Amino acid sequence: MSKKLKVGFGTAGFVLLIIAAVIAYNMFKVQVDLDDGIGLASEQDSVSDAADDRQKAPDFNMTDMDGNSVKLSDFTANGKPIVLNFWASWCPPCVSEMPEFEKVYKEVGDEIQFVMLNLETEETGTKHVNDQGYTFPVYFDINSEGRSAYGIKAIPTTLFIDGGGYIIAVVQGAIDEAKLRTGIEMIR
Repeated sequence: MSKKLKVGFGTAGFVLLIIAAVIAYNMFKVQVDLDDGIGLASEQDSVSDAADDRQKAPDFNMTDMDGNSVKLSDFTANGKPIVLNFWASWCPPCVSEMPEFEKVYKEVGDEIQFVMLNLETEETGTKHVNDQGYTFPVYFDINSEGRSAYGIKAIPTTLFIDGGGYIIAVVQGAIDEAKLRTGIEMIR
């Protein structure tokens, strides 16, 4: 193999490594840190500044665990705040945050609507939830309407939607119990 060819392969390998690192970083970074001043995901303004520029949560169709069609607007219509979480069982950060969601759901599930939106097949998502004994409500984004409506490029992603149906904060990446509770306090 010629020296030029070896250098070319080495350069191509290095470029691919850089691209992979950028993709991995974007998949796992937190877009809005709930410990710092929270803002709208689209603007990342402070809460007080974001109040005038609030974005209505886009509506989309999903399926519940019984196979019934449900819309996000079915949840926003009752005026209760929503925690909307995009996840999949093959995603390690998603799996790591699920026990936190379960714990908080058991405590505030009557006040806050949890929409745990699975991005894989109903069979796979249901099996994971049942195997782990989770009781929070799970829905399925069968036609990728939710993923498309919110421009989801990495999971887990969690949106905090107030009782009026406005997006208050978005977190991309796994969150712990403290950050989940902080997001919930923002939408109460």
